[in-house]
Formats: sequence, C-alpha cells, structure tokens
Amino acid sequence: MDAVDLQIIRELQTDGRLSNQELADRVRLSPSPCLRRVRRLEEAGLIRGYTAMVDQVAYGLPVTVFVRIRLERHTAQAVRLFEEHVAGIEHIQDCYLMAGSSDYLLRVVIEDLEAYEALVRHRIHAIPGIASIESSFAYGSVKQSRTYPKPAPGASRRPR
Repeated sequence: MDAVDLQIIRELQTDGRLSNQELADRVRLSPSPCLRRVRRLEEAGLIRGYTAMVDQVAYGLPVTVFVRIRLERHTAQAVRLFEEHVAGIEHIQDCYLMAGSSDYLLRVVIEDLEAYEALVRHRIHAIPGIASIESSFAYGSVKQSRTYPKPAPGASRRPR
C-alpha cells in the first residue's frame, strides 16, 4: 500500500459515493488505474464495503450508552458464549475486548432509558457469566470521525 492507495482510502472514507472519475481526479490518476487500485484494495480486504452514514437521532435512536462488562470467568467457553450473545443483539453497535478493569466495552444505541432498561434486564442480564455491568450515558457528541488518520511512515500493517 503506497501513498496513492492511502489517499484513495481517505477520499472514499470521506465520500463513498464518489464516481471513479471524481476519485481519479482527486488522487491525480486516470480512471482506469484508479479503478484497478480500488478493486485491488477491495480484494485485499482493506476496503470492506460501502455504507450510508445515518443521523442517529433522526433515525429514532437518540441515546448512546457505553457499557463496561466484566466476566466472572475467562475460560474459552465463557468468552465464546458472551461474544455469541453480543453478536445477536442489534442495539449493540460495537464490542471491544479491553485491557484493564473491564473485559469488554460496548456501544449501544437505543430509543430511550426505558428501552435501555429492558435491554439490560432481558437481553444482557440473560447472558451467562457476567460479573458486572457499568453504564455511562453520552449526553452529547463532540467528534465522530469515519476517516482514519494517515499511519506513520513505516508503521506495520498486518493483514486481518
């Protein structure tokens, strides 16, 4: 991946609906080589798809909750079971495996506090092996970026 590939990725992160001609103009390539590079980035898995950025509040899910989860045990079975359950809960948008006092950090989007209470009581508490659940409610957003910063020169890029 060279500087042109990085520029292509950043342009597409900013506007995934760019035509190939517009993208080629922005990265100073002719359309055919630009399209070949995009296809190569897609085939390599660096570009995993294209999506619409939807206004969370207008969509009807105005509440964002960050949930810290600690497991009782860290056996392979307990971890697998927790992760399988989380994958099936649509309101959980992100799940990160953490270092520190919590094992997982979840980002939940939901309609309101009553809906969040129901989610915790009926879906999250139902997951076996949870030792603790701590919730923090976001009351505003200062920054949400979908464009990654440029990696430092020589930074390792390992395949997923």
